[in-house]
Amino acid sequence: MARYTGPRHKACRRARTPLCQSKRCPVERRPYPPGEHGRGRVRESDYLIQLREKQKLRTMYGVLEKQFRNYYKEAARRPGITGDNLLQMLEQRLDNVVWRSGLAATRPQARQMVNHGHFQVNGKKVDIPSYQVKPGDVVTPKDRSKDLIMIQHAVDTQARPVEDWLSVDVDGRQITVNSHPRRDQIDTDINEQLIVELYSK
Repeated sequence: MARYTGPRHKACRRARTPLCQSKRCPVERRPYPPGEHGRGRVRESDYLIQLREKQKLRTMYGVLEKQFRNYYKEAARRPGITGDNLLQMLEQRLDNVVWRSGLAATRPQARQMVNHGHFQVNGKKVDIPSYQVKPGDVVTPKDRSKDLIMIQHAVDTQARPVEDWLSVDVDGRQITVNSHPRRDQIDTDINEQLIVELYSK
């Protein structure tokens, strides 16, 4: 399972927004890029702004460059708006669906639980975090995983609203995918047009 293993808060400070979903992210105390010259950087080129937006999206969903580029190629191939298609595919990742449902506290935690084989899709074990769910799919923890401390803690402490494209039975630990997510149903603070412009060069 390829994933980013570097300093997470460094990526947050570079993007100037908390991407790690940690309560102790230092980006509020140090809202400038990391490094010796972080405070002195004033001029921002168009390329820098586009690259930062792409890195933000990659870090949010825990995707490395090669996989992200493949997502973009598939989004450009599909009919419709490329940026919307890209966000839609990222939202339909299995680990993101588990996080959106409130059964995991963070996306990295959801990714770990999926990778460890705790979740099923339509009754079959799926341990691939990037698995693309489809409308009509039902995601549930395995019977022996329904009472995991991580899941119970996330349910007890997370007050995140569930998006309309998902239906969640918290007590029954069941997630139903109602439809493909529309752009207005994705609350990710990203300007996807900048990413399209970056890859279109």
